[in-house]
Amino acid sequence: MTSDARLANEAWEAYYRAQATIGNEFAEADIWEDLLTREYAVLYALSTELDGLRITQLGEDVLLTQPGMSRLIARLEARGLVERADDADDARAKRIRLTDAGRDTQRRVGRNFAGRITQAMTRALTPQQLETLRDLSLALLAGASGPKAAVQQRALERKQ
Repeated sequence: MTSDARLANEAWEAYYRAQATIGNEFAEADIWEDLLTREYAVLYALSTELDGLRITQLGEDVLLTQPGMSRLIARLEARGLVERADDADDARAKRIRLTDAGRDTQRRVGRNFAGRITQAMTRALTPQQLETLRDLSLALLAGASGPKAAVQQRALERKQ
């Protein structure tokens, strides 16, 4: 293997293992109340979308298939956290949006999650390293190809 290929593979493995390990730490944390992490991801995706998102947009944002997203939305709807609303752009479509209870839940769990993220990311990295990690991750995302990469890039832009 050439030195570039070896370094790229070593960097990928370290990045992947760090993300997976910290992701598991978050998933096991006692911060989710009665939500699954994917359910929180939907609430988070909707938190900046006052008019809501279509199910297909949500699925692309949180990387779930249409059937999986439909089941997840049905569970959240049954718990009163999201609701379906008419889509002003397409009378045949519905948009999913947070209810007041969903917004409260997202904010409460989000504060706990943000605290856990801060703890995990600052225990080993300096502010300068965090900036570098952010910039490198954004560069990787910007260089990614395919429709899912474009969706993730747009999702990040909506959050900024």
